[in-house]
Amino acid sequence: MDQEMKVAYQDDLDEETLFLVSQTFKALSDPTRIRILNLLFKKEYSVNEIAETLELKQSTVSHQLRFLKNLRLVKYRREGTTLFYSQDDEHVMNMLKQTIEHANHS
Repeated sequence: MDQEMKVAYQDDLDEETLFLVSQTFKALSDPTRIRILNLLFKKEYSVNEIAETLELKQSTVSHQLRFLKNLRLVKYRREGTTLFYSQDDEHVMNMLKQTIEHANHS
C-alpha cells in the first residue's frame, strides 16, 4: 500500500466522517444534483440560469442547491438580489468528473 493510501485508510471511521461521506454519496446519487454540479464545473450560474439551462423549475433548483450548499459542495455570492452559485469542493468535483469519464468510456 503506497503512502497516500496509508494516510487515507483508517481502521475505523468516526461517526462524523461516516455521515459526511454517506451524505456526499447521497448528493452524487441524484441525477438532478449531478446535472447541476456538472454545469457548475465550468463556471458560476444564477439559480435562474441553472433552471433555464437544465429545463428545471426554479424551486427544484433552489431545493437541490440548498442540499449541496449544506454539504459545502457549492457556494454562492450575492450580486444585488441575485445569487450566483459555483462549485466549492474540488475533490468531489474531480471525483464526479472521473466518474462521468468512466461512464462514457464503457
